[in-house]
Amino acid sequence: MTAAYTPNPTALGNSLWLTALIALLPLVTIFVTLGALRWKAHKAGLTSLAVAILVAILAFRMPVDLALLSATEGAVFGLFPITWIVMTAIWLYQVTVVSGRFEDLRETFNLVSDDPRVTAILIAFCFGGLMEALAGFGAPVAITGVMLMAVGFSALRAAMIVLLANTAPVAFGAIAIPIITAGNLTGIDYHDIGAYVGRQTPLLAAFVPLLLVFLADGRRGLRQTWPVALTVGVSFGVAQFISSNYVSVELTDIIASLVGLAAGVLLLQVWKPAGREEANERLRTELEREHAELGLTDPDAGGAGGVSTMTKIAVAQPITGSRIGMALFPYLLVIAVFSLAKLWGPLKDFLAGTDRKIHWPGLDGEILNAAGKPVSSTVYNFQWLSSPGTLLLICGFIIALVYRLPMRKAIGEFAATVHKMRFPMLTIASVLALAYVMNLSGQTITIGTWIAGTGAAFAFLSPILGWIGTAVTGSDTSANALFATLQQTAGAKAGIDPTLLVAANTSGGVVGKMISPQNLTIAATAVGLLGQESLIFRKVVAWSIGLLVILCLLVGLQSTVLSGMLP
Repeated sequence: MTAAYTPNPTALGNSLWLTALIALLPLVTIFVTLGALRWKAHKAGLTSLAVAILVAILAFRMPVDLALLSATEGAVFGLFPITWIVMTAIWLYQVTVVSGRFEDLRETFNLVSDDPRVTAILIAFCFGGLMEALAGFGAPVAITGVMLMAVGFSALRAAMIVLLANTAPVAFGAIAIPIITAGNLTGIDYHDIGAYVGRQTPLLAAFVPLLLVFLADGRRGLRQTWPVALTVGVSFGVAQFISSNYVSVELTDIIASLVGLAAGVLLLQVWKPAGREEANERLRTELEREHAELGLTDPDAGGAGGVSTMTKIAVAQPITGSRIGMALFPYLLVIAVFSLAKLWGPLKDFLAGTDRKIHWPGLDGEILNAAGKPVSSTVYNFQWLSSPGTLLLICGFIIALVYRLPMRKAIGEFAATVHKMRFPMLTIASVLALAYVMNLSGQTITIGTWIAGTGAAFAFLSPILGWIGTAVTGSDTSANALFATLQQTAGAKAGIDPTLLVAANTSGGVVGKMISPQNLTIAATAVGLLGQESLIFRKVVAWSIGLLVILCLLVGLQSTVLSGMLP
């Protein structure tokens, strides 16, 4: 039987910096293959996984069987719940398409605003923030991506917008799970961590809608629509600050999303942006050019790769109240189901009771942390009923019944979605396998320990750890599981407020999510850009790094001259 393995951050020549540099090789591999070499995402993921396994075995001296078993647990986690959530989210969308109801959604949005730039804010930022609050795990990107295509955005631009929008809400996503996880691991009251985060991410949130408009229509669009973008962003940010500090950490994103949406809708009752027709024409031209260049399906065939052909409803036909209700029904149902599952105690407890803990065979108890205790991540939580993916599946069947869609057709769409997801499945499984190998072998913590050795300057660098952790795992919760305790320890040693650094880890993670290979694959799959993850990565990586730099400066200043901003 293999002896228990304890990761050694100085495995190479008793040198932390040398070991950390070698530990960076898997990350360098995936970013180079995606960004520079433009490989398909599943090839980049598999290659980086192979590098991580070799580094674990050869540099960190992890037993071969433990390295391979770590990869298997990560791959299974990538398939369930991550891929399961994405698959059911896309299938739910397809049910609305083949029923002929999805075109009504476009007309419904037009009642609020027929300007696609404004609609992008309301869908990607406000509705996406609400979905992040309730579900997370990629569901907001998948659902809002296809919704943006319904109002005329090209696949590439829709993917870019939803990835950028899925930043500010992430820290408080899934009922504040990232912050609660950090609190449980560090012993710091998670309400305190949430209050600190609530004085960091709202500053990003205030400007994200402006960036979304710039992505949607450049400088011209920014000049024409900045009032509504700033109104929504500031309202969201203020509500996020107030809720996280004085109301409820768990409900922060729900409150902020609804306040931002209400503020935007109210402003649009008295003010309309200029340039709507020109913006629509530019989007249409771009859509046609993209389909010609990338060889995609007919622009009017619906998103998600054109798996199904949308049933047309004449635009000239006036939309009625019943059609509006039916168009919004799927999304109102999702919000209702997730709200009950997450917020109603009896149902929440029942669902949690159905989870099954699986001690990963051959791995559980064989990997020890620095304190000599078995790590907890070798226990796989099989959430067969409580998973957001299963809840989306239930919603999908209810929607099919309400829409009177034959079950044979709904199941056929599910089979088509599974077939279309075959390469994204491989990508997500390989990326999560990579994350587990790096985490359990000690590669990730070695990188973090190395960065944490910078002393007082670490306050400026601390968000980078959250950024790296989320970029690798696709989850701010996982990034906090990796680095929250390290941030706390480094802060105590450097004389920096530990709560500030733990919060910085959470905030840094929100801007790392948009370049996570897992999230890139989700976005590409949802909008029908299969195999184009490297293209999306190159379009959003500069935004991610730019926002990270801003966060680093903010946290560094909060540790010194702006300490008065903190609770």
